[in-house]
Amino acid sequence: MPAMVVFGRRWRIASDDLVFPGAFELFIRAVWWIVTLVVYTNHKGRFDCQGGTYLHNYLVVLLVLLGVIILTLCAIVYISAQGTIMNPGPRRSVPALVYLRALLYVPELVWACLGAVWVSDSMCVCVCVLSWIILLSMAVGVLVVFDPLGSQRPGAPPDAPRGVRDLESSESSQLFYTAHTVASRVWESRLRLLCCCLPQDNNHRAAFSSIAQLVSGFFLDTDLVPSDIAAGLALLHQEQDKMEHCRDPDEVLSHSPEDLEVELEKAAHFMKFAAAAYGWPLYVYSNPLTGLCKLSGDCCRSRQAEYDLVGGDSLGCHFTSILQSTGLQYRDFIHISFHNQIYEIPFYVALDHKREAVLVAVRGTLSLKDVLTDLSAECENLSVEGVSGTCYAHKGISQAAHYIYKRLVNDGILSQAFNIAPEYKLVICGHSLGAGAASLLAVLLRSTHPTLQCYAFSPPGGLMSKAVADYSKQFVVSVVLGKDLVPRLSIPNMEDLKRRLLKMVSNCSKPKYKILMRGCWYELFGGAPDDFPTELENRREEVLNQPLLGEESLLVQRSNTYQSLSSDDSPAHPTHLPLYLPGCILHITEDGHCFAPVRYRAEWSSETSFRNVLISPRMVADHMPDVVLRALRSLTREQPFMACSSCKKVRL
Repeated sequence: MPAMVVFGRRWRIASDDLVFPGAFELFIRAVWWIVTLVVYTNHKGRFDCQGGTYLHNYLVVLLVLLGVIILTLCAIVYISAQGTIMNPGPRRSVPALVYLRALLYVPELVWACLGAVWVSDSMCVCVCVLSWIILLSMAVGVLVVFDPLGSQRPGAPPDAPRGVRDLESSESSQLFYTAHTVASRVWESRLRLLCCCLPQDNNHRAAFSSIAQLVSGFFLDTDLVPSDIAAGLALLHQEQDKMEHCRDPDEVLSHSPEDLEVELEKAAHFMKFAAAAYGWPLYVYSNPLTGLCKLSGDCCRSRQAEYDLVGGDSLGCHFTSILQSTGLQYRDFIHISFHNQIYEIPFYVALDHKREAVLVAVRGTLSLKDVLTDLSAECENLSVEGVSGTCYAHKGISQAAHYIYKRLVNDGILSQAFNIAPEYKLVICGHSLGAGAASLLAVLLRSTHPTLQCYAFSPPGGLMSKAVADYSKQFVVSVVLGKDLVPRLSIPNMEDLKRRLLKMVSNCSKPKYKILMRGCWYELFGGAPDDFPTELENRREEVLNQPLLGEESLLVQRSNTYQSLSSDDSPAHPTHLPLYLPGCILHITEDGHCFAPVRYRAEWSSETSFRNVLISPRMVADHMPDVVLRALRSLTREQPFMACSSCKKVRL
């Protein structure tokens, strides 16, 4: 930090990011120099032969050139390791060394071309090939750190005094607007290229545009490079673990264990159907040894007549895997749809005779179209009868819920189910994206099915407004496992994470390479969180209320992030509407130690516990549907749980 400026533009790399790549290249060059020296020694008596002069000249010049490159790399690695993230002063000579290293690339390329013409000896050919491999690797590395917005990033030149890096107000605003526009176009082009196989209709174009606007502006008002973010995440993870170890145990309120046991049994039962909605991919993943064998017979058999009766489309092996996962019979299914487009997600409707329920299970994210639905994260107004207060929800998930609502109601699917089993109750369940759509679908159907219940497993955190979330507590149970990222994922939470990262990287007084090395060790092998010294240690208490000079230098001062740092941890005027998890929240955590069997604890929690993103190696694994199902089944077998809230229990 800040991003290094060479050749008149910014790059996605800072002056302290050259320690590891420089050390790696230094090792390769040293080995290469030794190998070249060995080749030269072995050929020392044969340079008088035909072509020997060319070989002699090639090897001598290559040894000299490699020696100069090795000395340059030593200087780059040493100087890049100096200073801290927020103190680039000791590294001010790194750009000059980068220019020198780039200049050495030219004779190296020329000599590699001459070597390809001159060299015919087998050992020397290997040296020549190695030269080309390293040159091509360097070219790929340059492309990786190239920033297409390098000439458009807002901010003052790098040699401007710290704290005076802004332009005048109007010029700064105009520059920031231009940079944001260019960044949006770049991201929209990337999305179109990534999704080139998808139809380019109005829905996709609108999604590309909204996602590009969201992604492009997130770090645009900061002068961070990817390694700064990685270092900040490593520091934040250890800081969160230290706070967790020092935190007083949460107060546990007395509550009926029998009630919680019943709720956990229901959750485990319905999670089986939510996981089955993923079809054969999750079934094969969960049963790697026997899954393909169990599915192969039914998948190869033609069951078109049965599919027509069920009402499905393009089921393939999905129907067989659902039968295997749920234990239901063919006659229990009312409708199965694996139609998948943006804002249109698969679901199925079946009769659950064990719980006497008409079950609607919604699939979670499994395709690129689902990812686009997830990322369409702006707010959309929601019409809910009987709810006082502002009603809005995540746009992509809301449209997916309306799509399923129209299919269920307008196509008569629910009417058909209740004609068969009129005494049954309606239950809706789903995981991840499916959990969000199931929750909003339950809100839409609540007025016509007042006894319905919904079980949302690992739902997205940025889902619905406060008024709708409070209303949903009457009939929705959200199940969250451990430090799952998705229930904590919302635009306000991500903005909060960005502010925390800025504070961590600006306050730490250790070199970045030490932070990253310690962070990797901590993630892989654990241990006690490191107590990195920070620049805050000797500051007076009143100074802590002001933004650090380091933080100011990381930001464009007209941005919302700078304004929030100037006042408090939270912005005075949030730029995004707050969104919340649905319903009552059942939080499952691991309760065990190293080398001990994993045991789980369940407790009722509030939405305030999910307002911060927790950094952990488990933040993705805890979201996987098979892991959630395994945890629920473990709880219902062992029952080591605790009740921790007076939230109203859901009944069927």
